[in-house]
Amino acid sequence: MHYSSSFLGHHSYLSDWRQNLSIRSGFTGIVEEKGQVKDLGSADRGGFDLKIGARVVLEDVKLGDSISVNGTCLTVTDFDAEEFTVGLSPETLRKTSLEELERGSPVNLERALQPLSRMGGHVVHGHVDGTGVIVFMEVEGDSLWVKVKTDKGLVKYIVPKGFVAVDGTSLTVVDVSDEESCFDFMLVAYTQQKVVIPTKKIGQEVNLEVDIMGKYVERLLTTVGFSMNKPQDLSSHLTHYFCHDKLSDPVLVCVP
Repeated sequence: MHYSSSFLGHHSYLSDWRQNLSIRSGFTGIVEEKGQVKDLGSADRGGFDLKIGARVVLEDVKLGDSISVNGTCLTVTDFDAEEFTVGLSPETLRKTSLEELERGSPVNLERALQPLSRMGGHVVHGHVDGTGVIVFMEVEGDSLWVKVKTDKGLVKYIVPKGFVAVDGTSLTVVDVSDEESCFDFMLVAYTQQKVVIPTKKIGQEVNLEVDIMGKYVERLLTTVGFSMNKPQDLSSHLTHYFCHDKLSDPVLVCVP
């Protein structure tokens, strides 16, 4: 197979770009360990501090590192050999279910990705979109069915067989009900032992982060003025957007 010099040049450029890529904070939704809340209260400087006992995520921790706590990206402000502290803003407490935590509560923990990390789950940013409420739990064999109810504004981004992060855990959606504003998923036995969701009860909240691709698509279609009443315009809108508005080099775009 032969490649043009133009293609090879772009291939070399992209390879160099990938090698120089640095990830500031991002996660996969594969929980590394369950930590335990040691303390939660007002900080001397204002705001709130959350102190968590842990082991794995402390192996190479540094001040300023990002750690996902139940799916919320938080910054390490203090640590020792057995626990670490993160700060919580009032907005974080309003947006997430972290306000339900108390001393002894288990929490899902995951360190931020490194550029060469394996991508075991999906891209999770740690920016919680909202919360949901567990409305159903049922054991089937050694697996656990869980149904979560959330706002319709979030349900529209959730699709069967797609990804969703629940308390920071990357999960595959089994089914979605727009009428009930619910979605469900199943936890296999191994996952049940590694995450906090099975320890929760019906009526408790969970943090939710939807797959950002759906929001990108919605934003793109809104920006180019695509009308859902005229689906035949989609191809022409996207072609014009990518080839003429956003990319200076159309060789990177493939339009069927």
